[in-house]
Amino acid sequence: MLDESKIIPSEEKNNVTPQTSEIQDENTPNSLIADEISSKNEIVEENEKEELPKVDESILASKSSVEKEEHEVLSKVKTSSGNEAIDEIETKIAESSEKIANASIEMLDYESLNLEELVTELSKLVKEHPVQNIHNNVNNIKNAFNVKFGEVLKNEKAKFIENGGDVIDYKYSNPVKSNYNSILYDYKIKKTEFYAKQDNQLDENLKNKLVVIEELKQLIDNADGTTMYKSFKDIQEKWRGIGPIPKAKYNNTWRTYEHHVERFYDLLHLSNDLRDLDFKHNYEEKLALVVKAEELAELEDINFAFNELQILHKLWKEEVGPVGREHREEVWERFSAATKKVHDKRHEFFKDLRSKFDENVDEKLAVIASIESIDTSKNISRTDWQKSIKELEDLRSIFFSIGQVPRAKNNEIWSKFKEVTKKFNIEKNNFFKDVKNEHLENLNKKKLLIERAKELKDSEDWDVATEIMKKIQADWKNIGHVPRKYSDKLWKEFKDACNHYFDRLHSEKDAGNKVEMEVFIKKKDLLAEIKSTVESDAEITLDNLKEYVSDWRDLGRVPFEMKHIEVKFNKVIDKIVESSSIEAKDVEMIKFENLVNSYLEQKNYHKLNNEQLFVRKKVDETVKEIQQLENNIGFISNATADNPLLKNVMDNITVYKQKLEVWKIKLEYLKKLEY
Repeated sequence: MLDESKIIPSEEKNNVTPQTSEIQDENTPNSLIADEISSKNEIVEENEKEELPKVDESILASKSSVEKEEHEVLSKVKTSSGNEAIDEIETKIAESSEKIANASIEMLDYESLNLEELVTELSKLVKEHPVQNIHNNVNNIKNAFNVKFGEVLKNEKAKFIENGGDVIDYKYSNPVKSNYNSILYDYKIKKTEFYAKQDNQLDENLKNKLVVIEELKQLIDNADGTTMYKSFKDIQEKWRGIGPIPKAKYNNTWRTYEHHVERFYDLLHLSNDLRDLDFKHNYEEKLALVVKAEELAELEDINFAFNELQILHKLWKEEVGPVGREHREEVWERFSAATKKVHDKRHEFFKDLRSKFDENVDEKLAVIASIESIDTSKNISRTDWQKSIKELEDLRSIFFSIGQVPRAKNNEIWSKFKEVTKKFNIEKNNFFKDVKNEHLENLNKKKLLIERAKELKDSEDWDVATEIMKKIQADWKNIGHVPRKYSDKLWKEFKDACNHYFDRLHSEKDAGNKVEMEVFIKKKDLLAEIKSTVESDAEITLDNLKEYVSDWRDLGRVPFEMKHIEVKFNKVIDKIVESSSIEAKDVEMIKFENLVNSYLEQKNYHKLNNEQLFVRKKVDETVKEIQQLENNIGFISNATADNPLLKNVMDNITVYKQKLEVWKIKLEYLKKLEY
């Protein structure tokens, strides 16, 4: 027998009340009714063994009248009974005809479990139980999970905003939720496959029932008095053994079958009163159903009564056979009257319920008005908007806690609610969109400062680099907020680059000052020695000069505030060159090599690269100057060798060629360096 206790009245299926919600998971037994019917069936079966029925030849002869009657009943199955209460019950029974009785699974206290435990239980249900048996358990897990995960989301969002994040940037992911979604997806796939298979089975059952109806018709049309009653009982058993069929076909199929059952009984002539005994048995069963229906009509729990009534109607149609013609109208009228009484009480109950829903309309409209009155025109900061958002969230909670409204008003109320919340969200999103654009602009500015800081963090040019680093830090402070998800990472990169540089600077000053003072003293002594040699008029060769420069460079750097000693050294070198026969280009190369080697010692590769670019540029410029001068000679080709203009051009060409030779030597020297 199908469990009909879970059928909720479709007219009010969206208006759940304490009564309606209490019946959703209730399994109402009908074993007492079934036992009554079963015991009476046993009596009839015993009597069936005594004597087989005979065919009423007069009815068999009037086959045309039977066919006419069948035509009439088939036309009636396409229309309603004209009784609103009966129509509603039959509709409900038809809807339940597709349902298959499922085994129930123990319902745990899912609300007491945490998220991980809920996911574990869901996984067990999906893997270990038939999908048709776990519907209620899965729904309860979903409800518990959604409430608990909603709390997690709310708390994480509050933390995000509290830490300075923007609502528009908020995103949250959770591996537990991902696992939960994956298991739910598997459940939905299994459920879809199950119901697709069930639909095929329903269609197959319908075909089998139609075949049984045809067998019954053939039995009536080809009546054989010696076997037809036994064959009829076999057909009844076959009919009852076939499973559920599509609800759209249920009532028409049953009425057609019932019509032919009545035809069969009208066709019988039972000399031993077996038919009368059968009718009497069925009459007693139907009276028992009538009494049950009349008792249900007096119950206070109208939803329980309505669900039980559906079971009685299903028994009336599927389990109990026809009664004698003299009782058919009487017993049906009593059953219909009880059905109507339950139906009327149910509609009165929902009428009262609707009046309560009308009160909810005014309350929800008041909340909508409050949302509409939220003033956001003065919101100029994130704090202002967060206060307004909190106010809206509180009003939304009140709106959803009020309860349901009449179906006729539901769309109107919901549209108004969506309209005012949408207006608020548009204004909010516009504000945070502007803030987001500003934050992205600030993000790009800070990234540029980080790149510059990283470029300078290993610089040896302490004076220049220090000033730039200080300016970078000041600029950083003046730039506003960036998106929260980048803030910590950017600050760490920037802080690391700055700390790296200034730690080096402080170490350099602490350790270098002492060493540089020692270098200064040594250079002072070396400078005094060179001056003494120059003043003694002793001959100083190119090798001597190179040695002085090499020794000076090998000593290292002096403190910044004592750099003047370098100037004194260069003046002494210039004085040596002036008073000696050393060629100028040799002296220039000595100075150049000294400069380049100082860059190498400092590991200032940036300056080395710049120096090489500079030398290449000078080579190119000098070549162009020579080419230009040689082109100019073409304009004065007829001039004599002692022509002042020609002589001047030739002298300039000679000077540039000498310079070009020096620049090329410098370039070759730079190319040989390994750094």
